Amino acid sequence: MKSDVSEMEGGEGGKGGISCGTLDLNALPQDCIAAVLSFTSPRDACRLSLVSTRFKSAAESELVWERFLPSEYQGVIPSSLCFSSKKELYLCKNPVLIDGGRKSFSLERGSGKKCYMLSARDLFIVGSDTPTYWTWVSLPDSRFEEVVELISVCLLEIRGKICISMLSPMTHYKAYLVFKATAGAYGFDFQPVEASVGLVGTEGSKRTVYLDAERDRRQRYQVVPRRIGLFRRPRFLGLQPSVPTRASDDQYPKVREDGWLEIELGEFFNEGCIDGELEMTVLEVKAGHWKRGLVIQGIEIRPNQCVSDS
Repeated sequence: MKSDVSEMEGGEGGKGGISCGTLDLNALPQDCIAAVLSFTSPRDACRLSLVSTRFKSAAESELVWERFLPSEYQGVIPSSLCFSSKKELYLCKNPVLIDGGRKSFSLERGSGKKCYMLSARDLFIVGSDTPTYWTWVSLPDSRFEEVVELISVCLLEIRGKICISMLSPMTHYKAYLVFKATAGAYGFDFQPVEASVGLVGTEGSKRTVYLDAERDRRQRYQVVPRRIGLFRRPRFLGLQPSVPTRASDDQYPKVREDGWLEIELGEFFNEGCIDGELEMTVLEVKAGHWKRGLVIQGIEIRPNQCVSDS
């Protein structure tokens, strides 16, 4: 059986269309077109909405965008939030605060996979209830009401947990610590930090990362920090060759679109058939150096866009 697809012709007034053999797809009922589009992807639905006015109306129907949303989305989104359509909810630019403002929820636009960020208040941070170690502040560029700023600690320990059932099944996830550094930050230059991601009760995957927000500036000006004094706090004593390091670029923070920094902690594949909790950790408990100046917004868990999930 032979089927010929004619050339797509666009034009003002929505007169363009698609025909397959002798069948004009624009002649199909709008509900039928919407049902077909619901089996495509959000990106394809938006592209096909340009074909004609009939396709545009079908592509914006609730049937299509209801299919793109996670099946349990109504249990995640607070009932107090109102959206004019399912499409508006799906394409919402700002993450939605859930769990009393302790987490944020959003969708990865290309796939509809679920993304979360655990706020600093939702994390276990050793010493965060002691003002001489950490202090809680509000920043206008944070999505959460509070972030926590490191005043001075010797041992750094940050842990976050999320129920695996909250994540999208059959999806590769990566976890990121989202933070920034104050002008007086110290103690993280060339100092490795151990990060891990895995099921609670298991060892999980581990990697070494660096929370060095000033790395680019030091590489540009070849500045090397020297630690002197009782607490070995850094003082810049001049311009000297950089300390050699074998760390790769993905072990250092990257600037996000929102202006914060993020560092990858590890990855996890959710098969969708495992119960329990996923735990993410950030530890520096061996060197004994005093540290200061990190501002923690939270830990983000989002789908790995470089991996195609089947």
